[in-house]
Amino acid sequence: QVQLVESGGGLVQAGGSLRLSCAASGRTFNSYVMAWFRQAPGKEREFVVAINWQGLTTYYADSVKGRFTISRDNAKNTVYLQMNSLKAEDTAVYYCAAGVRLTGRTSSYDYWGQGTQVTVSS
Repeated sequence: QVQLVESGGGLVQAGGSLRLSCAASGRTFNSYVMAWFRQAPGKEREFVVAINWQGLTTYYADSVKGRFTISRDNAKNTVYLQMNSLKAEDTAVYYCAAGVRLTGRTSSYDYWGQGTQVTVSS
């Protein structure tokens, strides 16, 4: 069992930056693929980025490539999402997820956090 708690969301102007954190409980954190998804009002939840258990392999959605960076610290049971050059269309609730496959499929992730709101003003 893994419990995930996101933090770091907030209000930022377009072009600004935010760093999200996701703290995980459980001794098996470093065996999981970790990912970030987001969901804007009235839209389906969409994949943002994933990272394998070693932190050596990442997979980004085209919409965030070159602007967002995922990283993880297995010693701290935490995964991070550094978001730069934010745009109004990045506004959404951001969710952290844990799974066993490096994929963008929502259904492949077994554990989810409660989400943190990111709002980008234009």
